[in-house]
Amino acid sequence: MRGAELMVRCLEEEGIKYIFGVPGEENIAFMDALLDSDIEFITTRQETGAAYMAGTMGRLTGKPGVSLSTLGPGATNMMTGVANSNMDLSPLIAITGQADLERQHKESHQYYDLKAMYAPVTKWNASVLDPDIIPEIVKKAYYVATAEKPGATHIVLPEDIADMDVKASPLKQTEHTLSEAGNTVIQKAAEQIKNAERPLIIAGNGVTRCGAADELKELAEKLQVHVTHTFMGKGAIPFTNELSLLTSGLGGKDYINCGFEYADLIIAVGFDMVEYPPKNWNPDGETPVLHIDTKEADIDENYPVSLNVVGNIDTNLKRLTEAVEGRAEKDEHYAKLRQDILDELEDYENDEGYPLKPQRIVSDLRDVLGEEDILLSDVGAHKMWISRMYHCYKPNTCLISNGLASMGIALPGAIGAKLAKPDRKVLAVAGDGSYLMNGEELETAVRLNLPIVVMIWRDNGYGLIGWHQEKAYDRKSNVEFGNPDFVKLAEAYGATGYRIEEQEDLKPTLEKAFKSDGPVVIECPVDYRENMKLTERLGKVICKN
Repeated sequence: MRGAELMVRCLEEEGIKYIFGVPGEENIAFMDALLDSDIEFITTRQETGAAYMAGTMGRLTGKPGVSLSTLGPGATNMMTGVANSNMDLSPLIAITGQADLERQHKESHQYYDLKAMYAPVTKWNASVLDPDIIPEIVKKAYYVATAEKPGATHIVLPEDIADMDVKASPLKQTEHTLSEAGNTVIQKAAEQIKNAERPLIIAGNGVTRCGAADELKELAEKLQVHVTHTFMGKGAIPFTNELSLLTSGLGGKDYINCGFEYADLIIAVGFDMVEYPPKNWNPDGETPVLHIDTKEADIDENYPVSLNVVGNIDTNLKRLTEAVEGRAEKDEHYAKLRQDILDELEDYENDEGYPLKPQRIVSDLRDVLGEEDILLSDVGAHKMWISRMYHCYKPNTCLISNGLASMGIALPGAIGAKLAKPDRKVLAVAGDGSYLMNGEELETAVRLNLPIVVMIWRDNGYGLIGWHQEKAYDRKSNVEFGNPDFVKLAEAYGATGYRIEEQEDLKPTLEKAFKSDGPVVIECPVDYRENMKLTERLGKVICKN
């Protein structure tokens, strides 16, 4: 068989079901080989969207999504989505076509050294220089992408290598194994917790990645210790649990900062520093951190690790729960803080203002979506409101990109999410700025007849940047723009479009949209005057520790 056929068979051996991408001249052999495969190729409208789809699928399944581009501009387009997966720790394999080997040593049409270009934004990458090494390269790409901490890998497939005859065969699957912390480490961790009077747990993305939510909940309940979540750790314990302190991560001061100031030990579980810089919640670097993760902590002056508990998170949590002494009562200071945070959402659930306040929109979204349904937030001012106020029952039900934090991820991400979890409702929330960065993928959703809902928060500007500008300089600079008629645009793509004309329309419109057989776009005007009001309100928060 040809090299391209062998690569497809190797991907089949790894259980790959979908590949997202754009055909090009230099990957035609690979595209032809897919015609004889059970792998479904999803033709996207831009390579960045393909990588977002694949990365979201990787995040939800734990198995790498796969994206494909040709060389040159196709490969550079795809790089942003690949970098996003790598920084969000979502497993992904990116495949790029490339020029023949015979012209890679000289100036050549559309040729860049893609291996060198992708190296900084992937965990590992390689160029196939001999068709016989394809099985090893695909195996390593899969293995490295899924190894803790997961991320993106990249394979460069030159056009002539793809067409060469080869006799090699796919390699069998290889499973990862994670070690456990030693007994001495577990006992030291238990002792540190015992000696702490006001411990606080921060749960990160690793809790979800490693399937350790139940074990975290058991530890928290035995200790009666409260848990706050990063944007990407939302739902590690249900928000209805009295020990949940909901979400941390706003750049400035928030209510939860009072919890961090009060704590005398931070128990960081599955915490990735890229999610929430420690300087934002441990500014003096004085509160010790008990680090429980698959890898030792990176060096950061605001993250003073008192002990690394490294290895399989769920197993180590289970062992730690057995080793610690239980506490009879929860800390009433944290309990009061939890109620203050919950009250903020309840204060707006019946707000009748129009355009709709962000708090009211989030309240209605929570009412309409079920406990296992999936909301994907794009990047913008809406992300701040969703992160703070959309509370989760379960992990991986609110997907927020908070590593690279790429605008334009929500719509293509929703396509990947719906293919990965077809039985769940999937809602993408985007600002009018971020939506149009990958809005062409609505055609992909229409072509696939996927019943996803896309909500656009319209304010005719880059709201988050304007918010930062106002906080810094009391005025805005070049963040306003015009918009198309989003309803007509949706209809032009073959989707259904709705516009929210008054506050009471939102919830019934959402309910109607989720009964549709295909994609639905909802345009919702938003009152972002609430941004600075929130800044002013949080600026007056005084921690009573």
